[in-house]
Amino acid sequence: MKANGVQRGRKRLKQLRGKLRQKEKDGPYYYRLMVADGVRKEFSLKTSDFEEACRKAADLDAVWEAPTQDVAIAQIKAIKGFSKIAENLPLSGIWAKYEVHPDRARPLTPHESLMYRSSLQEFIGYAEGRSGNEKGQRRALSVISDITPEVVSKYIDYLKTTRIAVDTHNRKIRRIRKIFECLKDYCGGENPFRAKQIFRNQREEQGNVVRRLALTQEQEQQLRDVLADTEHRVMNKPEIRVVYYVGMYTGQRLKDCVLLQWQNVDLKHQRIFVKQFKTGKEVTIPIAPPLFEVLKEAQAWRVDQYVCPKTAARYNKTNAVGKNVGNNLVNIDVLRVIRWIGLEPSVDVPGRDKKMTVYGFHSLRHSFCSFCAEAGVSKAVLLSILGTDSEIADKYYTHVGDAAQREAINAISGVMGNDSLKDRVEAVIKLLDSKPEPTQEVLDQIKRMLEA
Repeated sequence: MKANGVQRGRKRLKQLRGKLRQKEKDGPYYYRLMVADGVRKEFSLKTSDFEEACRKAADLDAVWEAPTQDVAIAQIKAIKGFSKIAENLPLSGIWAKYEVHPDRARPLTPHESLMYRSSLQEFIGYAEGRSGNEKGQRRALSVISDITPEVVSKYIDYLKTTRIAVDTHNRKIRRIRKIFECLKDYCGGENPFRAKQIFRNQREEQGNVVRRLALTQEQEQQLRDVLADTEHRVMNKPEIRVVYYVGMYTGQRLKDCVLLQWQNVDLKHQRIFVKQFKTGKEVTIPIAPPLFEVLKEAQAWRVDQYVCPKTAARYNKTNAVGKNVGNNLVNIDVLRVIRWIGLEPSVDVPGRDKKMTVYGFHSLRHSFCSFCAEAGVSKAVLLSILGTDSEIADKYYTHVGDAAQREAINAISGVMGNDSLKDRVEAVIKLLDSKPEPTQEVLDQIKRMLEA
């Protein structure tokens, strides 16, 4: 019976004009055939069943004798259902189709889901001719089949004129690419955002030397001073003070500090438990004495699960469409404290409309890494607190390899310390000449001279 089934399968394959194959085990079948004029096309049959794949391949063979290549491709699309769905999907309906697609992106935060929709709407606004910045566009686009690689290329050129950061540009394109990848059947089976050239290169901004800066011990003390005085004012100042102390003595991000809950604070054993919002990793951190004191003070206003209830409520504020807007409000409060000690949080950068932040709450994370490195804390211990293989740690732990690099340079240059090897040897010989009977003390001295 099995032999007969194999023979029937081979017979069906011989009857096909093209080649039927699976790219991976138990995956869907693909059918490659010559449609016209030597043009080879491959189509996904969207089934892993051999019998059904043979039937679909035979349907495609039915258009083999098409008079022209255009007619052949049009008939093949009609068989697969591409033409109909492409024609009937307006740009305004893309999001509704995407948000129920099984392969859609599933971001960890609601904010990122909103950003997917926002990036798509920005592109649709451009495609429909609402941007007002595109020159030479002949007509407004209305259905998804109108989106071609040429349209995408023009959109990329337009985005470059908006003076946004390279990372911002690439994030927008990655989101839109994912959406169109899920709906590529509506585009005729091809994703118009598939080209690699639509992404910008980081080297475009290599001239920007602006970076996030760490705070010094003195600057952090200044922050503690202004947060404790009665002269400077900010909304919910006692809570903002606690947020700053948590950031200073744990190295955690702003959201983790603001939304810290009492159930994760063990004052008895003096430890804090944090499940980081960004990474999902859980870290346990001992409570430093200064932080312990402000947490005890915070118990006086304890009303719900949050250590800083008013600031947490402000941080979690959303607008009418569900986008978080409270995080920016709290960040503005935090930056106000930075300005109190004479630091300007942001600076202008050539080629961008938006300023770049150099001092902010995240600077406390940099400072935490810097202080640990200076104190000789191992990188592994630091990462157990930060909760991730952070590039920040790499930045402040470069000195670990500096000594080894210096030894290598000294080895190839014949230098030991500040004196050459020849000078050291001559100094040892001179010492021996002055000591007719070298004692153990003299030998130890010689060893130190050569090993210095």
